[in-house]
Amino acid sequence: MVSAPKIAVVDYDMGNLHSACKGLSLAGAQTEITADPAVLAQADGVVLPGVGAFDPAIQHLRDRDLIEPLRAIARSGKPFLGICLGMQILFEQSEEGQETGLGILPGQVRRFASEPDLTIPHMGWNQLTLTQADCPLWQGLPDPAWMYFVHSFYVAPAQAELAAATATHGSQSVAAAVAQGNVMATQFHPEKSSEAGLKILGNFVSHVQAQRAVAA
Repeated sequence: MVSAPKIAVVDYDMGNLHSACKGLSLAGAQTEITADPAVLAQADGVVLPGVGAFDPAIQHLRDRDLIEPLRAIARSGKPFLGICLGMQILFEQSEEGQETGLGILPGQVRRFASEPDLTIPHMGWNQLTLTQADCPLWQGLPDPAWMYFVHSFYVAPAQAELAAATATHGSQSVAAAVAQGNVMATQFHPEKSSEAGLKILGNFVSHVQAQRAVAA
């Protein structure tokens, strides 16, 4: 019998980790919330969730000596999923603060430009436009796919092809998800996005299991 893939969820005091764990567990993963680099290194996949502000997130990761371990995991080829703030801190810098991001992906985090009648934060359900059809997260996803967003800043990847999906808020089309090799991330909250969001988490679990089988 094939054992459940082990997915480590990074604990750095930036958001409710248990809802992400619940979604991953429903998809068949064995989850562990941890700030231990050794546990992260031994897991089959890693999830970096997050809610809050850019600078405190980086500071909390630094305080736990997690900056270099997360960069190493991203370089290793291990499946890696960022969620919400966990997507933004993968990049180099943010207009929200002064800290340097993880720099795992090239690009900046920017503030939404002010527009008449534009609500900030971008909060609620919005439709995805998939721009990387072969991204493992999108397999079997409903079309159209609606996801739940809560954010005041958005990622501007240095290369447009890093965007795996976009969403439109006001007149601005922004990256709703990014993917490059083993590193994937969503600006929206799949764990709060009903069945379609759980399908994305299930796709990540399936991808982790497939990659584990290849490495065995």
